[in-house]
Amino acid sequence: MEEKSKDHRALLNQGEENELEVFGYRTQNLRRALCLITSMLTCGFLQLVFYWKPQWRVWANCIPCPLQEADTVLLKTTDEFQRYMRKKVICLYLSTLKFPMSKNPEEPLVADRHSVINQAVLKPELKLRCIQVQKIRYIWDYLEKRFQKVGLLEDSNSCHDIHHTFGLGLTSEEQEVRRLVCGPNAIEVEVQPIWKLLVKQVLNPFYLFQAFTLTLWLSQGYVEYSVAIIILSVISIVLSVYDLRQQSVKLHNLVEDHNKVQVTVIIKGTGLQELESRLLVPGDTLILPGKFSLPCDAILIDGSCVVNEGMLTGESIPVMKTPLPHVDNTIAWKSHSLEDYRKHVLFCGTEVIQVKPSGKGPVRAVVLQTGYNTAKGDLIRSILYPRPLNFKLYNDAFKFIVFLACLGVVGFFYALGVYMYHGVSSRDTTAMALLLFTVTVPPVLPAALTTGIVYAQKRLKRKKIFCISPQRINMCGQINLVCFDKTGTLTEDGLDLWGTVPTADNRFQEVHSFTSGKALPWSPLCAAMASCHSLVLLNGTIQGDPLDLKMFEGTAWIMEDCNADYYKFGMSDSNIIIKPGPKASWSPVEAIAILRQFPFSSSLQRMSVVAQMAGEDHFHVYMKGAPEMLAKFCKSETVPKDFQQKLKNYTAQGFRVIALAHKDLKMEELSEIQKLAREKAESEMTFLGLLIMENRLKKETKPVLKELSEARIRTVMITGDNLQTAITVAKNSEMIPRGSQVILVEASEPENFVPASVTWQLVENQENGLEKSETYLNIRNSSVPDGARGSCYHFAMSGKSYQVIFQHFNSLLPKILVNGTIFARMSPGQKSSLVEEFQKLNYYVAMCGDGANDCGALKMAHVGISLSEQEASVASHFTSKTANIECVPQLIKEGRAALVSSFGVFKYLTMYGIIQFIGTSLLYWQLQLFGNYQYLMQDVAITLMVCLTMSSTHAYPKLAPYRPAGQLFSPPLLLSVFLNTCFTCIVQICAFLYVKQQPWYCEVYRYSWQFSAPRLSKKDVMIPPLSYIFSFLLMSALGLTVFILFSDFQDIYRGMELIPTLTSWRVSILVVVLTQFCVAFFVEDVILQNRRLWLWIKKEFGFSSKSQYRKWQKKLAEDSTWPPTHRTDYSGDGENGFYINLSFEDPEQIPRAKLELGGQTTEQHFWMRL
Repeated sequence: MEEKSKDHRALLNQGEENELEVFGYRTQNLRRALCLITSMLTCGFLQLVFYWKPQWRVWANCIPCPLQEADTVLLKTTDEFQRYMRKKVICLYLSTLKFPMSKNPEEPLVADRHSVINQAVLKPELKLRCIQVQKIRYIWDYLEKRFQKVGLLEDSNSCHDIHHTFGLGLTSEEQEVRRLVCGPNAIEVEVQPIWKLLVKQVLNPFYLFQAFTLTLWLSQGYVEYSVAIIILSVISIVLSVYDLRQQSVKLHNLVEDHNKVQVTVIIKGTGLQELESRLLVPGDTLILPGKFSLPCDAILIDGSCVVNEGMLTGESIPVMKTPLPHVDNTIAWKSHSLEDYRKHVLFCGTEVIQVKPSGKGPVRAVVLQTGYNTAKGDLIRSILYPRPLNFKLYNDAFKFIVFLACLGVVGFFYALGVYMYHGVSSRDTTAMALLLFTVTVPPVLPAALTTGIVYAQKRLKRKKIFCISPQRINMCGQINLVCFDKTGTLTEDGLDLWGTVPTADNRFQEVHSFTSGKALPWSPLCAAMASCHSLVLLNGTIQGDPLDLKMFEGTAWIMEDCNADYYKFGMSDSNIIIKPGPKASWSPVEAIAILRQFPFSSSLQRMSVVAQMAGEDHFHVYMKGAPEMLAKFCKSETVPKDFQQKLKNYTAQGFRVIALAHKDLKMEELSEIQKLAREKAESEMTFLGLLIMENRLKKETKPVLKELSEARIRTVMITGDNLQTAITVAKNSEMIPRGSQVILVEASEPENFVPASVTWQLVENQENGLEKSETYLNIRNSSVPDGARGSCYHFAMSGKSYQVIFQHFNSLLPKILVNGTIFARMSPGQKSSLVEEFQKLNYYVAMCGDGANDCGALKMAHVGISLSEQEASVASHFTSKTANIECVPQLIKEGRAALVSSFGVFKYLTMYGIIQFIGTSLLYWQLQLFGNYQYLMQDVAITLMVCLTMSSTHAYPKLAPYRPAGQLFSPPLLLSVFLNTCFTCIVQICAFLYVKQQPWYCEVYRYSWQFSAPRLSKKDVMIPPLSYIFSFLLMSALGLTVFILFSDFQDIYRGMELIPTLTSWRVSILVVVLTQFCVAFFVEDVILQNRRLWLWIKKEFGFSSKSQYRKWQKKLAEDSTWPPTHRTDYSGDGENGFYINLSFEDPEQIPRAKLELGGQTTEQHFWMRL
């Protein structure tokens, strides 16, 4: 149906997570009329099908056409789910605006030459075509021949464009044009009317089938049971509608204030104007007052400000925002700032808590994105349109229901045959056939499956673990790999100062220990620690990053706002003044003013400030960051020769090491400082020394990692910290067990004619005088001993090496990830990419973190766990208010309990439906049925009560070393259903035939006393440990059944429509039931649940796991050359590249052809993915 012509098909959001294929269609009146007639003839059933399958509606009503001519578009997701959406193309007319518009095609409608609006308006009609997809508007670009997103400034704008095109504001005419095209700057969440929510729930295919079933049962007189099911269904629907309504109201209240903010904008040629934030458009120039809640995303162009981004990151730490630099070039503004561009962007929903004008006027920002294009809008969209779960259980459950429905179809034709053979009227025959068709699919199934998740969610809440995605609780039961951030997750959030190691004359000096109680002596290192940070003074309290705060406290200096007293020193105007405190050591400097900051970035791994000391007329640059990174910006003669050795010495002991540097800036005017490029400021630095900080393990870390290890759940560390520190922390926490080998993987980018390379080095442990395990990198000719192969070696690498391997050695990546444990110096993008690569190996990945750098990985993982004080983190599926990793095993336990309960409920209800189908089919042979109260007894008193409480079973207190089954189509479960069904079928058929031979037997039309006690056989084979309520109901159901079997009360006989029989006959029934139970229990517990037996069968018949990581583990275990040590591999044209062992080959002997081919396998999309 879908043509692949270029004009008919296009991509929306190409390369993004929400990428969509869009197809053009034109409505045909004849087709539309035929569909309307068919809908009327089928009493609306066709419209119902179109509601479930929007693509069928488009294919039935429309014909394919070029997108440019389409009045309807069909959108399809490009992920594995292949979901469809139908959207109408809307036409907007600029002629409706109150001012005249130029119809000359050569004249642009907006001043921004990059804007898609100029290419989207068709002249002279002044018309543009648009579609609205998941709250985002896209307009048709006649030049590019595709739909493009509006409501944002194009990324192709340079810094110069933003300052000069938008810096003075937009004209009122251009504002009106953009308002019409882009829509309002509003994040509006409609509170869904109850009737609409009700209709959506009722139109679910299962509820419609249930309505059909109940209508049929009521027509046949099964009033009591039907009413019971109706009550249950109504309660289920009402609770669902109430829950959805509450969520809708909460979300509406969350964003309601966003649309009511009063803002001040600059109108070009007019001046300042105050208006509602919903009238803002991309390109408006916004004036930032003091405290202010941002109603849009904006680029700061003048002045600086402090922002609380807790809404986005979960960390209520003030963040300093700096203005976009004035640069006269054509480079896109994001590319110019690289990953540091976020430091210029004020995100919607965040709070401006302090502003600092530059002296040229008020603090100004240019509106970058509006409405649902903003950061807050994107967050709300992710809640409104969550990505569907690709979980085996749900897919298999649907297939099982289809199978039961097919069984019902077989029963339908069986009943038709039997009743027609006996000459029953066609009306009764049809009714009985439909009745048998509805028996196989239990109507209580959806409620029972949801119950387990609800119970687990309540138990998690009691443990202070909150969930915004309940469906992922079942997925927690399948987790077999957990990724942990280090700082604040495995180790304490706060750092303790240990000491400083200053340098002088190209040598490290004596260590100053903070534990000695002595004040830090004055030195350039002390000045750097006092000034090189992003701390701010808010209401007399110093706030900011915990590391910066701890470092500043170590100097014993204090922070003040600038006032007139400091001008006598000749200092420039500044918001922040640093001066020695009462407990500080003597200092020749009375105060230091911080004039400009180049903020810290995870990708840059450094920050710097420009400062001025009191009484001086020149400036200083101070810099701090990762030692390896900072050393590259220092003059080589100022870096001590034993720098690497000293760094390894401290990082191997698990210390957090920060390096500091300084240089004098040969500038005299403050205006020059504001124009200073970061690259120029951060060059030719003088190395000052090292700041050593302790980052202790949390007391819960080691026991939790041990528990996960014993449960055979892999643990991986993904951190932004130093690689050596990460390895030491991994060993101290026993993430890397004692005696295991660590192999360092270092990869290098291609240079000149040398291709990209990856080197494998074995890390050795040695004891030194400090009595701590130190890690040294020694290149040895030996390889990992045979006894250490398998899972006893661990790979460690940095983010830079991961990037090179991903780009040039993609075929090696799975081999490394199977045993990769330490990933250090990872950027946020690399963390997300790594989690995705683990998922490609068929791992079920959980990510546990606490910082803003983890947000992407938390969203990407199957299960994201945020350690935050907030009740619901915006980035993760689960949030623990207890800030340690004890929540991880608790979550996995509850996930396993919910998963096993779901399997148990589904298995029980499946067999219940099949067994009831068999019993009813046997009675149909005699043109008989169960009585109303027999059905009521079976379906409500026993089945409903038992299956709704079955999931209340608490999680097992200890994690088993294997996971529960993750799919319904597994041999143990299928055999369990099949064998138990067979046992019951045999018992029922034998009982059916035997009872007819009894002298007291007589046939009564429509009803029989056929007793259904064998159905209890499966109820008694449940998963331990049992809850008290479930156990009580189970025993009560058994007791009630036995009571009815042996009672001699005429009221019971009349109500249950049973015939009195001899006591010996009743005893024989009980014996048969107990025998069946014993056989079923033996088969289930001794054979089907015997893990050793299934492992032996797998081994004997050569069955192996289909998971990619299992295949790689098996393959690598058989590879005598793996893991490599003291080897360098080069990228080339082979699948795995060239493997060259430097122990045996001289680099000069490498063929030049191989060298020239290096680097040609680069995957161009790598940067896009990061």
